[in-house]
Parts: sequence; structure tokens; C-alpha cells
Amino acid sequence: MDPLKSILNVAASGMRAQGERLKVVSENVANASSTGNTEGGEPYRRKVISFEELVDRETGASMVGVSDVTRDDADFELRFDPAHPAADQDGFVKVSNVKTILELANMREASRSYQANLNMFETGRTMRTQLLDLLK
Repeated sequence: MDPLKSILNVAASGMRAQGERLKVVSENVANASSTGNTEGGEPYRRKVISFEELVDRETGASMVGVSDVTRDDADFELRFDPAHPAADQDGFVKVSNVKTILELANMREASRSYQANLNMFETGRTMRTQLLDLLK
């Protein structure tokens, strides 16, 4: 097996996984201010992503993949706003369970991990190019 090809595949799997993580984080941030509708529905519920180890059959390398995207069952926050159309009889409105600070931390971590995988990919590609140049 070509170890340089394996490096590229592993790094690419990491970039794909972190890209999915950023997608989930962006959905959470975009919906952080949502409230329940006037018919008593619930506001947006935060999404959580889980990763799993995948083994490449061809190379035997351990890669990463998305195992599941689930909903966070944490309680909704209640905000007192009796003028809001979604307020209950006591004047409270259910708001999303998304914590923007937590999502920003997740975004930063995903971005750094993506960048690390990109650097690994570039290093593997450079090594492969150098090897091919050497063999010419």
C-alpha cells in the first residue's frame, strides 16, 4: 500500500468531517434566536454531531467519519416577553437551547482541526511530488 496515498485519504476524511461539523454549527448559530411559534410549537433545538472511526479497507488506515447528527435534549430557556406572539399565558417565550458562545468555541475548534488536516494533506501531496520528481 502507498503510505502517501493513505495520508491524503486520512487527511481528506478529517476535512470532510470538520466541514460537516461547521455545517451543524452554522445551522445552530443561524437558528439561535428562534422561538416557538404561536401554535405552541417548540423553537429550534440545537444539533450535535458525533464522529466515528472508519477503517479504509484498501490501506488499513484509521479515518474519521460522521456517525450521527442528533438533537440536544437540553431544556429550552424561558424569556419574559409578554408582547411576543409566542408568549404563553404567563408572558414567557420558549427560546432555542443554542448557546452562541459554545457554538463559537466549536466553530474555532473545527476550523483549527480542518486547518491541521489541510496542512497534513498538503505535506503528503508535497512528499508525493518530491518522490515522483526523484524517480524521473
